[in-house]
Amino acid sequence: MADDEDKSLAKIRPKLIDSKERWAREGRLLTGKPVRPEEQRLPPGQRKVDNWPVLDLGVQPAIPTDRWKLEVGGLVEQPLTWNWADFQAQPAFQDVSDIHCVTAWSRYDNRWEGVSARHLLEVTKPALEARFVIFHSYDGYTTNLPLDAFAEEDVLLAHTWEGKPLSREHGGPVRAIVPKLYFWKSAKWLQRIEFAASDQPGFWEVRGYHNYGDPWEEQRYG
Repeated sequence: MADDEDKSLAKIRPKLIDSKERWAREGRLLTGKPVRPEEQRLPPGQRKVDNWPVLDLGVQPAIPTDRWKLEVGGLVEQPLTWNWADFQAQPAFQDVSDIHCVTAWSRYDNRWEGVSARHLLEVTKPALEARFVIFHSYDGYTTNLPLDAFAEEDVLLAHTWEGKPLSREHGGPVRAIVPKLYFWKSAKWLQRIEFAASDQPGFWEVRGYHNYGDPWEEQRYG
């Protein structure tokens, strides 16, 4: 698995990465005017869009559902590996939430369907010492979040958007959806979920982006 991730990361677009790292150094898009979600729906510095822009590292892995697998491990009592049939057999979860991208666009009222994070927690039973969740993607991407953030009621592993299978360009067949954080935390092309006692900053977090990523606190960079 590590070799596959290394090969995928070798294909990323250096110019894209360089520009995003420069944004972090320069503090681009920051307004310095944090708000709370109960005060306004649109986080500071964001603009509302009706389309869904495509952003990635220059790699869009093609994973047919007959070859897709999700591994969940680390500090859990019941590690698991789900194939597509296993995943589809889990209780269906539907939710409507907004997307807030760190590149300053937001899209309202996205209808998702998939498997809720809370159901996954019930099945795997994280150990008491587990404090963090690390997403690993088929393109080699990683991102981290506290276990408490993963356990929010609106977090899910989505396979459907607006009633249709999640497209490859948007992270299909399965991506994480973590609505309360900037969307880089909602890893595309999900392959593995790891529960850990210590934090493991991911791809963007080690390149100058905030370790948590609250849009209303404007935590774009850290």
